[in-house]
Amino acid sequence: MSSHYSIPVVDLHDYLHGTAEQKDRFIKDVGNALREMGFFALTNHTVSPELIRDTYAQTAELFNLPEATKRSYEVPGLKGQRGYTSFGKEHAKDSKAPDLKEFWHVGQELSAEHPRSAHYPANVWPKELKDFHRVMVDVYRRLESAAFSILEACALYIGEEKSSIRDTAVDGNSILRLIHYPPVPADRDPNSIRAGAHEDINLITLLIDATASGLEILDRRNQWVPVVTPKGCIIVDAGDMLQNLTNGFFKSTTHRVVNPDNSRERRYSAPFFVHARGEVSLNPLPSCIAATGGKQVYPNITADEYLMQRLKEIGLA
Repeated sequence: MSSHYSIPVVDLHDYLHGTAEQKDRFIKDVGNALREMGFFALTNHTVSPELIRDTYAQTAELFNLPEATKRSYEVPGLKGQRGYTSFGKEHAKDSKAPDLKEFWHVGQELSAEHPRSAHYPANVWPKELKDFHRVMVDVYRRLESAAFSILEACALYIGEEKSSIRDTAVDGNSILRLIHYPPVPADRDPNSIRAGAHEDINLITLLIDATASGLEILDRRNQWVPVVTPKGCIIVDAGDMLQNLTNGFFKSTTHRVVNPDNSRERRYSAPFFVHARGEVSLNPLPSCIAATGGKQVYPNITADEYLMQRLKEIGLA
C-alpha cells in the first residue's frame, strides 16, 4: 500500500487481463484487505472517467430540481426502495439523529419478460432529465460487472468455487444510491452528521470517488481514519451480508461521513450496494466456520430476511 493512501489499492486490470501471477496477487490483495481493514481502493476499473463525470452531472441536476418536483418522486408505498428519499429521513442503526442527506435509488432494470421482474418494484425515472435513465443504467451495469469480479476473488481467497458468491448476486436486489449532502444547516440536530457511523447491509459496496472528502473508517485500533485514495478510484468495502456468509472471516467495517470544515460545501456520492437475490441463503459457509474457530457465530438467514431486519433498524421500513 502506498504511504500516500490510507487504505490498500488494488488494480482490477490485473484480474481481468493480467498474468496468472497478477491474478493470484489480486485475489490475495482483495482478501487480505477485506480481512484486515474491510476497505480497499480499486483502480483501472470498468467505469470510465467520462461516465463518472456524467453520473455526477446528472446527480447534481437531479437534486437541483425544485423541492416539490423531487417529492413528487417519493413514493410512500416503496419505502425508499426506488426513486427519491427526502432530507433527514434515514438514520444510522441505534441512532435517533437523522443523517444530513437526501438520496435517490436505482435498482435492477429488467425486461417485463425477465423471470425476476415481478420480484422488484419498477424504477422511477425523472422526466425532467432526458439523459438520466441512460447514464444510470450504464453506470449500474459497469459497477455490477466490477462487483462480480471482486466477489469471484473473495470466493477464491476462502477456497470456494470461483462463481459461488458471485452467482448469488446475479439479478440480485442491488441498488445504486445517488446521494446529495447539502450545505449543513445551522439548525440541525447537534448529534447529526452527514452519515452516522454504520456498517453496510449488503455483500459489498462499490463507491464511486465522491466529489468531496468526509468519508472515515473505524480501524481495528478503534480510531477514526480519513479515507485517502487515488483520484477516480472506486472504494470497496465488505458489508454485513458477506460477514454473515463467511462467519466473520470477512468483517464489515464501521464508517461514517463527517461534516467538513467548510460546511457550506455540497457533496455528492454514488455507492452501489451489491445484494444477493432475496431467496439466497446467507447461512455461514462450513469452510468459513472451520477457518474462524469451528463455531458458527452468525445466524442462518436469507438475504430478504436480513434486508428487512436492517431496513427497519435505519428507518426505511
